[in-house]
Amino acid sequence: MTWYSIEVHATPERRDAVAAWLVGRTGQAVEERADGTLVSFALDLAAADALERDLAAAHGSDIPIAHREEPEVDWTTAWRSGLTARRVGRFNLVPSWLQADPKPGELVVTIDPEMAFGSGEHGSTRAALLLLERFVRPGDTVLDLGTGSGILSIAAKKMGAGVVVGVEVDGDALEVAATNAARNGLAGQITFLEGDAAQFTPLLAPADVIVSNILRLINAALLPEVHDSIRPGGIAIFSGMELGEADEFRGPLLEAGLVVVDEVVDENWWAVAARRP
Repeated sequence: MTWYSIEVHATPERRDAVAAWLVGRTGQAVEERADGTLVSFALDLAAADALERDLAAAHGSDIPIAHREEPEVDWTTAWRSGLTARRVGRFNLVPSWLQADPKPGELVVTIDPEMAFGSGEHGSTRAALLLLERFVRPGDTVLDLGTGSGILSIAAKKMGAGVVVGVEVDGDALEVAATNAARNGLAGQITFLEGDAAQFTPLLAPADVIVSNILRLINAALLPEVHDSIRPGGIAIFSGMELGEADEFRGPLLEAGLVVVDEVVDENWWAVAARRP
C-alpha cells in the first residue's frame, strides 16, 4: 500500500504547538528530525491533502508543508528493523524473537513495539525507565500517560507496583500494549484505557507515581491534573522532551506546585522527576 509522509517546517517558537496539533489530529507520534522538521504520516493522498489543509487552518498558511509518496512497506515486519536487546538500568529489554540473557538482579521486559511508540531504542523512553527504577516502590499505584507499547507500565509492574494503569489515545497501540503485557506474564494485571489523559487521570487518583512520556506542551497541559492526582509525597515523571526544552518546562512545573528531585539526559532527551510536597 502506498502511503505519504508529511513534512512540516515550523519555526522553533511554533514547533511544539504544531507537533502537539499533529499528534492530536492524527493520533500518531511525530518524528522530529535533527534539522527541526516535523514528520507525520497519512495512509493516502486524500488524507495527506486534508492534513495539510487542516494544519494551515489551525496554524496559518505560512508554515511550509509538503507531502511525499513513500514506497510500499510491510508494516507487520518492518518495525523489527534495527531492534535488538538493550540494557537500561536494571531492565533487560528484549524483543520477543530474541533470547533473554539476564544478569543477576535484572528485570527482563519482553517488548515488541510494532507500530506503537516505546521499545527502549529511543532516549526519552530510556530516560523515563531510569527514573521509574529510582522511584517506583512495591505496592505503588502507577499511572502511565501515553502508554504506547506499554513498556513503562510493564516495567513498573515488574518492579512490584500494585495497581498500574496505562492511558493512550491510540486504540491500536493499546492492543499492542495488552499483547506485550501478556508476553511478560502480566495479562490482566495491568489496565489499559483508551482516551484523554486529562480526563482519565483525576478519575484514577490518587497515584503514587505518574509517568508521562509525551511532548512538552502536552506534558505542560497535564500539570494541573497530574499535581492533583498524586498523593502528597508522590512523584511525577515527565519525558519526551529535548534537553533544550528543560528550562521552558521547569517554570510551569514549579508553578504547578511540584518540586524537581531528579533529572536524566539520554542522547539529548531530557526527563525529570518532581515530587508533590
